[in-house]
Formats: sequence, structure tokens, C-alpha cells
Amino acid sequence: MKDHGLSEFIVEEIHSHCILLRRKEFRMTEAQPGLLLILYLHVHQLLIAVTRAILWQILFSIFSLMDWVIVVDHLSMLCYLSIWPVVGDVLYLFFETKNAITMQGDIGVAKSIDQGVTWQHLGIALDEEFHLSYPFVFGYDGQIYMMPESSQKGDLRLYRALNFPLEWRLEKVLLKKPLVDTTLIHYNENYWLFGSDVSRFGAIKNGELEIWYANSPLGPWKQHKGNPVHNFDKSLGARNAGRPFVYDGHLYRMGQDCGDTYGHRIRAFKLEVLTKEKYREVEVPLGIVESRKGRNAWNGNRYHHLDAQQLPSGDWIAVMDGDRVPSGDSTRRFLLGSLTLLFLGILIILVGVLLGVVRCVFPLSRCLGAGKRSDTLPFWTHPQFTSKLHKVFARLNRSSSALRGRIRLNTCGGTLLLCFLFFLGAASICFTVRCFFGGNGAEEAYPVEGQYSQFTMLTMTYEARLWNLKMYIKHYSRCASVREIVVIWNKGQPPNPNDFDSTVPVRIRVEKKNSLNNRFKADPLIKTRAVLELDDDIMMTCNDVERGFKAWREHPDRLVGFYPRLIDGSPLKYRDEKYARTRKGYNMILTGAAFMDSQSAFQKYFSDEAKEGRDIVDKYFNCEDILMNFLLANESSSRTVEYVHPAWAIDTSKLSSAAISRNTQVHYRTRTHCLLKFSEIYGHLPLQKWEFDNRKDSWDL
Repeated sequence: MKDHGLSEFIVEEIHSHCILLRRKEFRMTEAQPGLLLILYLHVHQLLIAVTRAILWQILFSIFSLMDWVIVVDHLSMLCYLSIWPVVGDVLYLFFETKNAITMQGDIGVAKSIDQGVTWQHLGIALDEEFHLSYPFVFGYDGQIYMMPESSQKGDLRLYRALNFPLEWRLEKVLLKKPLVDTTLIHYNENYWLFGSDVSRFGAIKNGELEIWYANSPLGPWKQHKGNPVHNFDKSLGARNAGRPFVYDGHLYRMGQDCGDTYGHRIRAFKLEVLTKEKYREVEVPLGIVESRKGRNAWNGNRYHHLDAQQLPSGDWIAVMDGDRVPSGDSTRRFLLGSLTLLFLGILIILVGVLLGVVRCVFPLSRCLGAGKRSDTLPFWTHPQFTSKLHKVFARLNRSSSALRGRIRLNTCGGTLLLCFLFFLGAASICFTVRCFFGGNGAEEAYPVEGQYSQFTMLTMTYEARLWNLKMYIKHYSRCASVREIVVIWNKGQPPNPNDFDSTVPVRIRVEKKNSLNNRFKADPLIKTRAVLELDDDIMMTCNDVERGFKAWREHPDRLVGFYPRLIDGSPLKYRDEKYARTRKGYNMILTGAAFMDSQSAFQKYFSDEAKEGRDIVDKYFNCEDILMNFLLANESSSRTVEYVHPAWAIDTSKLSSAAISRNTQVHYRTRTHCLLKFSEIYGHLPLQKWEFDNRKDSWDL
């Protein structure tokens, strides 16, 4: 490690939320799995490796737009992380798990036996009647201790493991002070505590830091002469962001930059002076280059905790949190959607009043239970209440009449007002739909189960569509789970990959023959199981892409795409999505915008069985997506397609003279010929159709 800062690292993104780092001078191989691993874990997901079981505290019963009941799970926040190597390659990960309803935190624990690739949730290690977080785990004198934050209780507590890792007993109260995010380290023959006391008079929240020292972690603890050693701008890293560590003789401390928001990012500091009377630290580079994907990066929203330790073998391992989706995103979207829906209802009533089609009508007395004993009736049927209500309704009707008298809709001003209200209504509808059906599912964890957490994008083009390609790469390279973009270049002089504005590697695969079959050619350089085939003339949001990827992970044996079709009738005829909607089902997904298994799907397409079909594709220069659907459907008795509705998508093919589908009538007629040919060779597509709106998340409406 250089004196001016931390070592530089090479970043290898192996998951959309999980990053592997190694020192530049090391060569990582399967025989050397643990030289310097830094496994980053997502705040909401505990990154890909942790199974769904780890997020067991969930929030139920959130209203949806359609049926007013929707289950939103995995809202637990995993904030503070501590990793503890115990025996051999076994790693234990302690973390805060917060109940989304009570907002009380407990300390959970997970175990990994494969160097942190996968994790097994073991349960709750520590549960008190008060909030717990920041589980600092350490060993001393043959025992394992945990020092969680318990500032809500007003003190700093130390627990000892009775039966590691799930049974702990309170050993003692170290300090009668509500210290926040307290860390401990043995350095220069003393034990040092670093923590923040926000209850101190004049303390700046997230900007205060104190130091305590002792001969033993059990105490007694004495204050540093310079306390508080920091009490300034909260963006400068005073609040701790993880375990201090010694490297190459220098002591380093991690601090939180809380300037824009709590835990916005991590700052690294090298301690130049640490004595009982003096303290001085200087900021050094953290050594991690932030992703160019911005808010779509795995830690694009914030990252605020790093726990790095040296193993007995001399190797280093660490865990870091990250948050791509803001905490409580689902709840926030629900609340905003509900408020907007309420505003929309008020707006509709207002327009109705202006048009004279809405009046407040008082119900007849018999509808309110007249004729019954007054002492048995509810309060809203009592004469006193109904009389007041009648007066209110009459006053509202007079006010609406007066309003219509002042605002004359047949004037220019009245027409402009009505247009403005209609514009507000349309905007409210769009915003409400976005709130209720938006998001990308990134707050939900998922098990590995063989599915990689990234995908490769494939698009096929040539020189006449270069302007499309530049826009395409700039946009999609910033989507969170995209690992690489492969451009299948069919014709003309290929561009230089370095000419594109991309945050991920771009590879140009030049083909000798201009054929649509090249789209599904096996490519040994593709490192992901998931492939998104997406035409270069289709633009959609990254959230839509991520939703499709999430749906594919649930069913990796299916074609999961954004454009459904229904093929039926006799003779077969190719029709658009509107036909599938009217028939309320689909049995085909266009592969111009679809996720698939790059191994099995490509192998089927280039099998000997498919050769005759590939010849037809070359003959018509069309229908490669139809052929893929036939091949998959006729080799499986189970479902092979799944639809995900994009929030919005723009098809620029109609703007380009180079698109083969620009002339819709000719395009559909050609595809009908393909259907007839393929059905003769491979048989009909399965008659079973799949209905829309079958997913619980309503992504297939």
C-alpha cells in the first residue's frame, strides 16, 4: 500500500449487485479463490448471493390500483454488515435486519462455505426489546464478542457468544453513553473505541466522532483528551463506516459522507497520529472507481459500510453494502400513487362541476333507516346529523352553480382552463400508473440457482443504422444488469468499439454473411447465461429491461419478452399485438426484444433439425424469431413464452428506410408465408394460449 492512499483495485463485476475486487499484482484463478475478495452486498438484497430467506421480515397488504390488495415483500433494510471467519473457509455474515412495520432492527446471521459465493440464512442472532444495528463482531481471549449499536437504550453493550453464531449473552455494559456506529481496534498496545455521541451538547448529527481507550476490550474505558476529535460538516466522514484495519503498518478508518443523504458514500482516512492526547487523520483515496452507470449502478443510490479483515492465511476479505433502489421505494411509490389517485378523483369532480354533470344529492330518508328507533340507529342517520349534511350539500350545489356562472366554458379562458384540467388529469393518470406499477424489482433478493445476475445484450445491425446504434449503446449500457453489449455486424465497414459512449464493454462481431440467422449463432465469448436479444430500433426504459430480466430469472427455460403475438386459425395468419389482446392471450414472443438462455436456445436454433427453417429465413430475410418460437414450443410440453409489458417503448424502425418491417403489409404477408412453411416442417404451435394479467406483480397487463 502506498503512503498516499489505499491500493488500486481491478473491478470485475460478476453480478449486477455483487462485485469481485482483487489487487492488481494478484492473478485470480480457481486455484487461488481467496487472495483478496471484496464481496459487495446490496442493502435491500444482501446482493445476489443471499437467498430469499434472509429477507424474511416483509410488509404485507399494500393497496394496488386494480384490486386494492397487493403483497409487497422484501422491504427489510440490511444496513450494517460484519463478516467473521471462524473455521477454515466458513464465513459468517452478521447484519441488521429491520422490521418494515415497527422499524426495529435485529441482528441476523448467514453462513457461507464457498468463499462467499452463496449464503445460507441461519436466523436472528440477537433480538432485544430495543433497536439494534451495526453488529461489530470480534475475538478476544478465546471468546467471540459482539458489540452492536444500542443507542436507543442509551448505552453501549457487549455480548458474548454462548453457542456461536445464534446464542449470545449480555456480558457487560461498556459505556453509559448512546454511542452510534461504534468500532474497536487493537493498536499500539491499546484498544481504541471510535463512536459518535449525538446526545452530546452541541454535537452535529453525523458530524461528531469520539475516541475512547482501554487496556482490554472489556474496559474500563477512558475518554480521549481531545474528545470530540471531530464535530463538523457531516459530509466529511466523521461517522464510522465500518471496521478500522491495519495495512502495511498504517491504520485506516472508514467514514460516512452524509452530505446529500445519510450514508451517501464512504471516505477512507489514514491515521497519522493516535495517542491518548492527540489525534490526526488525513483522507486518502478509497481505491474504488465508481461505476459510470450512475444511479443504475449496484450502489448508485448510496453505500455506507465496509468491513475488511485479514484472514489467518494472510489473505484479505471484506463485505460492503450498496443501495441501488432507495430505502422504502415501494412504500414511497404506493403513497405517492395513492395521493395522486386522490387528486385525480378531486380533479374529476371539479371538471364534472364545471360541466354541470355533478351535483351533491342527499339520500332519501328511507335509505338512512327512517322509521326505526333513533337510539338503535348509527350516528349518521340521526336527524341532527342528516340536517347538517343536507345543508352542506345544498351549500355545495349553490357554490358549484356560482362557479359555473363565473367560469364560462364557451369563452377562450374557460376553454383554456378545461384543457389545463384535462392535461393535469392525463399527467396524474400516467404518474399514478408509474407509481403503482413502476420500479424494477431491484429491492427483491433472489437466489443464484444457476442464473447469473447479469445479462449480455445482443443486437444485429449494419452501417446504414449506425446512428441508431450509437443511441442504443449509450442508453442500454447504463442499465444496471448489462454486462456486455455484442453488436452482430452483418454488412459494411464495422465501427471502432471505442467510438461508442458506453459504460460496459462493447464487442463488434463481424459476420461474413448478411443473415438474420446470425442473431442466434453460438458465441463462446458470451459469459452470461442470460441474453437479451434487442433490436437496435427499440428504445425502452432500463426499469422495463430489469423487470424482464427478473421475470426471466424466475423461468430461465422460457422466452421472456415485450412483444406478444397470438398465432391461430386455419390457415395460419400473422397478426399484430392488438389481435392477441382482443383474443385475451398469446402463444408467441418476438425475439427482437426477448430474454433467453444463450446456451440451450442457440443450440436448438443451429441444430440439424432447424437447417431447413434457417434456409427459409435466409430466403425471405425475415422470420428468425418465428422459427425460434417453433423450435422451442415443439420440443417442450411445458410453457415456453412469457410476456412482460413495458411502461413505454419507442420503435424507430418506422423512421428508417433500412428497416425490413417499415412496410407493414408486406412484412406481415411475408411472415404469414413463414408460418405456413414452418407449420409444414415442425407442426403447429401449441394450441394453448397464455392469458394476460397472470403475474402477481401485474407486469403482464
